Amino acid sequence: MAEQRPERPSRKPGRPLPNGGMRFGRGLFGWVLFIGLAIMLFLLLQQQSTARTEIGASDFWHKLDRGEVVKLVIEGNEAHGELRETQGTREFRVKLSNETVVSDRLQKEIRDRAVASGTNTRIDLKDSSNLFINILIPLIPWLLIFGFIWFFVFRQLRNSAGAGGMLGNFGRSRHKITSKEHTNVTFDDVAGVEEAKEEVMEIVEFLRNPKKFQRLGGRIPRGVLLVGEPGTGKTLLAKAIAGEADVPFFSISGSDFVEMFVGVGASRVRDLFKQAKDNSPCIIFLDEIDAVGRRRGSGFSSGGHDEREQTLNAILVEMDGFDTNDQVIVCAATNRVDVLDPALTRPGRFDRQIYVPLPDVKGRVEILKVHSRKVKLGNNVDLLRLARATPGFSGADLAAIINEAALSATLAGKDFIEQDDLEESRDKVRWGRARKSRVIDEKERLATAYHEAGHAVVQFLTKDADPIHKVTVIPRGQMGGATFSLPERDRNNYSRKWCIATMKTAFGGRIAEEMFTGDINTGASGDIRQATSIARRMVREWGMNERLGFVFYGDDDSKPNFMGGFGEGREYSEETAKAMDEEIRGLIDRLYAETRELLEVNRDKVEALAQALIKYETLDSPDIERIMRGDQLTRPTVTDLIEKEQNRKATPAVPPPNNQTGPDVSFGSGPVPAPG
Repeated sequence: MAEQRPERPSRKPGRPLPNGGMRFGRGLFGWVLFIGLAIMLFLLLQQQSTARTEIGASDFWHKLDRGEVVKLVIEGNEAHGELRETQGTREFRVKLSNETVVSDRLQKEIRDRAVASGTNTRIDLKDSSNLFINILIPLIPWLLIFGFIWFFVFRQLRNSAGAGGMLGNFGRSRHKITSKEHTNVTFDDVAGVEEAKEEVMEIVEFLRNPKKFQRLGGRIPRGVLLVGEPGTGKTLLAKAIAGEADVPFFSISGSDFVEMFVGVGASRVRDLFKQAKDNSPCIIFLDEIDAVGRRRGSGFSSGGHDEREQTLNAILVEMDGFDTNDQVIVCAATNRVDVLDPALTRPGRFDRQIYVPLPDVKGRVEILKVHSRKVKLGNNVDLLRLARATPGFSGADLAAIINEAALSATLAGKDFIEQDDLEESRDKVRWGRARKSRVIDEKERLATAYHEAGHAVVQFLTKDADPIHKVTVIPRGQMGGATFSLPERDRNNYSRKWCIATMKTAFGGRIAEEMFTGDINTGASGDIRQATSIARRMVREWGMNERLGFVFYGDDDSKPNFMGGFGEGREYSEETAKAMDEEIRGLIDRLYAETRELLEVNRDKVEALAQALIKYETLDSPDIERIMRGDQLTRPTVTDLIEKEQNRKATPAVPPPNNQTGPDVSFGSGPVPAPG
């Protein structure tokens, strides 16, 4: 049975609740508001009362008989008005009766005695029910001003301060608390990173049954650092932990610690860990920890009062200081582990670094199956083929492919997703949307066709190159055309033969374009960059050059420089640099000449493939194989299909003889029903 935890003491007002709610102590502020309004009302009434002179009832009747009352307003059981004096008039007030209102008999007597005095006394009678309104009308401007201050000032300060109050309490942590009931992600939703998932599942088991691992003297890891490329599923793993572990899950981003005020980040770190210790055992997840965990002492802002460094120091102390708690596990995620401070990544703080890699073919198939659960797939969908055609794609990219395919199939009015939708979505996610409506000059179109035909022929004829998948001259993204390959396996290491084959394939486009059009353009800039990068790394970093040998001449990204970045200056002589330039240029020139010779021998194949691209725009691998064998393509073009459909709609339907309807015959691939 699971161990029962002791009851925690009741929380004070203003402390966060385990479910993420918050209690505010509003009693004091409510009393202050009530007292303020009472004082304002008292001052207004006092001001009104002090402006009028109060006289007795007998004095009022005496002045009324002498004609000194110029104006009289009867309101309730009182009356106020103006008295005539030698220097002008004076306001007065008098209580006429002990009853709630002045009786009709008393009102008639006042009017009669005013007429008998011979003066033109104006007497008004106001309803006593409007007394409250008459008092409230002068208060309306004050209420509006106070309401504006309350809603637009005090509430903003209250929201920015969190649970700590109104005035300047910025040191509260801005974390979110996620429980098992508030997330719908479990380990079943994580695929393609089995080793990382197993290590994370161990963390959950540590929290569920800590005594099982402490039996032999072991200690639960204090920190787990998830490292990997963007989109590989680091945050998804953290969500799965929250969905599997029956403990509070505190999540916060690294940028939430940093504020415009110095010291706020460190205060938020202390507040976060304090609340985590109060709710232990629990998990703290710091997303994008490189925002505050960068290496100290690099760059120009390395003083002791730097906000980021103070925040990092607070994290270091809380994770492994004098007052540590083994029941709080810190889980962090980053894709820039090379810039983190060594004190943060050492054992005792982050005991484990879990690498979340890009998925292989098997992992991509599992990821596609997970994301295709909620969509409708057709019978011709081959997820293994799609996984083979997506080397280097992350889990986020694969999820985007499924989503884009669902959207495109919906817009096309289909009932399910087909393989063509997935292929188009893959190209759209990686290279952008196809720009079929773009108006292309005929010379540019011809140059693009020869360019892509050169790529395709070299890739098809080179033994160590990846198998060709398809080639197209339809613009997509920034490219005028593209040649796609279908790798048979994922490559973690690159052989020398593969590098040479890839460079030759990159040269094929420019060479074919120059051979058949007599000119060159800027369309080969990407090929030039790719070939130059491979050649430079072969010579400088991979030791694939006999002259320079087994020596690393690249930049060491793990060493900081004086400018605050990483990578030291050049650590070799001018003669070595000159030798590297000569070897890089010699390798490129030699392979360029070999590629030109290959295309000269297969000039007819390049011409046939280019003409087919101009006619059909896109060719898949079976079409390319037929052309390379010397066969002719006989399938209709897109223009032919459009014209045929227009002619079919323009031709009127002729009914069969005797008004009998025959069987429906379609041009699809389905069977034709036999007549009954």
